[in-house]
Amino acid sequence: MQTRFNVDTDISIAKTLNTDFYTDPDLFEESKEKIFSKSWQYIGDNSFVPDPGSCYPFTLLENYLNEPLLLTKDSNQQIYCLSNVCTHRGTILVNEACQSVNMRCRYHGRQFRLDGSFLSMPEFKEVKNFPGKEDDLTRLPLLAWGPWLFTSLHFNAYPKRYFQAMQERLSWLPLDKFVYKPALSSEYIVKAHWALYCENYLEGFHIPFVHAGLNAVIDFGNYTTEIFESSNLQLGLAKSGEQIFDLPVSSPDYGKKVAAYYFFVYPNLMFNFYPWGLSINLVQPISIECTKVSFYTYVWKEEHFNKGAGSGLDTVEMEDEEVVEAVQKGIRSRFYHQGRYSVTREQGIHHFHRLICDSLNSKEA
Repeated sequence: MQTRFNVDTDISIAKTLNTDFYTDPDLFEESKEKIFSKSWQYIGDNSFVPDPGSCYPFTLLENYLNEPLLLTKDSNQQIYCLSNVCTHRGTILVNEACQSVNMRCRYHGRQFRLDGSFLSMPEFKEVKNFPGKEDDLTRLPLLAWGPWLFTSLHFNAYPKRYFQAMQERLSWLPLDKFVYKPALSSEYIVKAHWALYCENYLEGFHIPFVHAGLNAVIDFGNYTTEIFESSNLQLGLAKSGEQIFDLPVSSPDYGKKVAAYYFFVYPNLMFNFYPWGLSINLVQPISIECTKVSFYTYVWKEEHFNKGAGSGLDTVEMEDEEVVEAVQKGIRSRFYHQGRYSVTREQGIHHFHRLICDSLNSKEA
């Protein structure tokens, strides 16, 4: 494993991941626990549980992790992320969004408080050493940033490692003014391995060759990538006369013509901030050769929508899908196994591959 998945820290001599990573079904399965279950995943926003007593069931990375979870809000306005599996016999506890003072299992009547703690159980008076901690619903880590909610199946997945760089860089943004627009949000099915889609996102190298519209507004010569612990930023600067952020003096980018902040959070989250708002892209593995990509659109300034780097996103997506699906076909070739990195343009992919190697080589349970 260490030989097959070892990407040199020196990008100038490093080789990309071996194509086995994209073609081996066992590695696709192994990635569930070693990559995805240990990472932070996007749930949605706090509108899912608007009032005390709100319960919202969901499946984390449906068709891949398939973990049934539950958001609740108690009388103190505290939001929890819980296992949605009854601790008696394992049935799904809450089947649809609802309002409730407590949660009662429809199978045998076991009840839980909205914080997940055990409340009561009929016909269990004779059971010894009951209830115990294991009779509570498992409470998962929950991160709230602005209106957005994230969770992890791993209790030692420290959020600062993934989100701090983005939170600090954009601390000036009024996140409470970002409004979700379902009609502007989209889902795409891409016939390619999930990591190939991420790799395409992680470099602007292809912009002049693939995205004519985007290239017309982005200053490709000054396009940069910044690497953080488990995230990175591609900073897109605008050509003269194009739509840019009105940056406050407190921003570290004050004075720059910023057209877009493209933040990637390992392994599958993309946060694309434009002067009009945000497109969150969630990359969800379905099979080794199929990926669902969901675009969640949050608008901040309606008057800027669909202008500059943040315009024509559907067209950009179609262009990306075409090249990514071509790569999916190519990696199965008998004559291709690994490539090399552009030192100046592919730092993001190099970093992504290094993180994948760290995950796959980890012996931590």
